[in-house]
Amino acid sequence: MRRRLIQSTLAVVLVVIAVFGVSLVIVETRTISSTAQERVDLEAARLASIVDSRLLGTGSVDADILRQQVEGDRYAEISIPGRPVIEVGTEPTGEVIRGEAVGEEGETVLVEEPKSSVTREVGRTLLIIGLVALLAVIAAVLLAIRQANRLASPLTDLAETAERLGSGDPRPRHKRYGVPELDRVADVLDASAERIARMLTAERRLAADASHQLRTPLTALSMRLEEITLTDDPETVKEEATIALTQVERLTDVVERLLTNSRDPRSGSAVTFELDDVIQQQIAEWRPAYRSAGRAIVSSGKRHLTAVGTPGAVAQVLAALIENSLMHGGGTVALRTRVTGNQAVVEVTDEGPGVAADLGARIFERTISGRNSTGIGLAVARDLAEADGGRLELLQAKPPVFGLFLSRTHPPEKAAAGSGQTVR
Repeated sequence: MRRRLIQSTLAVVLVVIAVFGVSLVIVETRTISSTAQERVDLEAARLASIVDSRLLGTGSVDADILRQQVEGDRYAEISIPGRPVIEVGTEPTGEVIRGEAVGEEGETVLVEEPKSSVTREVGRTLLIIGLVALLAVIAAVLLAIRQANRLASPLTDLAETAERLGSGDPRPRHKRYGVPELDRVADVLDASAERIARMLTAERRLAADASHQLRTPLTALSMRLEEITLTDDPETVKEEATIALTQVERLTDVVERLLTNSRDPRSGSAVTFELDDVIQQQIAEWRPAYRSAGRAIVSSGKRHLTAVGTPGAVAQVLAALIENSLMHGGGTVALRTRVTGNQAVVEVTDEGPGVAADLGARIFERTISGRNSTGIGLAVARDLAEADGGRLELLQAKPPVFGLFLSRTHPPEKAAAGSGQTVR
């Protein structure tokens, strides 16, 4: 591209120089020739005037007197009636410029000048014009190179940006070049980079959330299947298989919930459900893990509470809190239910050391963890709670108390006729 810009600019300059240069040479040549002719004519008239003055004064006119009046390599010939022809200077050979004048006393003055003087003057003019044209070409080349670099370098940068986007590096460069068209392309590429970055972040978040949320159901399902392989009692096999099927259903719900949230976190559906059912299901699911750790998990508080939300999402939130207590807490884990205003609250607490003071305000941020863990469990739980119209809070740091707040009634504009009907 640089070469094409330089060549095109140089071609335009050469065409302009050719058109105007040739015209200028023709005009200057004619002007120099006309000036030389006028100069010779004036010289002849001047000599005629001098001769007239001498004839009217002293009457004597000779070559010695006129020789001082003829300049340079000019040749003058004065013809006076009744007298010999007077010659001044050396008669030039070759082409000459001739001027003639007739005096008042009838004398004729002829002045000749070699045409080589005109040729030399024309040559000097052509040399000046050529030097000016050369300077113009050099200046045009320098300007063309500068302009080519100004245009080609941004295009190279934009191509590199596009290549980086294609290779999976979506960092916007926010670099502008002072050329509106190129800046517009840079704006579009930066906007595309930001969109790709958001998409990649969402994909990575979905993968991390899926890994974290699917781990617990898969672990529970694995435990149930191990129980089946270790027993020959048909009743036990049937019971464990039923629980395993429940785990599969929950696993399916988790997957659907993750996919739904990845498309639109607000697109979930809410139903009226019994909190006791979800709490007891979680206690039953986590009791083997707590028993293996030598700890207990219990429930207390107000019974038969109903709440509005997605049972699967609420179960995932409670599972995240229970797992967090298992990994970072200590002693007995208690799930307490209570009512505040028009909200049902599920509190999850344990007897562990609690949340460090420097983590209290950031405990729900992603990658924030007090120990060696992923740091996304509580962040996912909070997102799930908010997607259902509830909220998840750290009510107390030591001992730790997390509160899941759920509405007990449908919003007026979304309330469905009849308990258990899905609100969309």
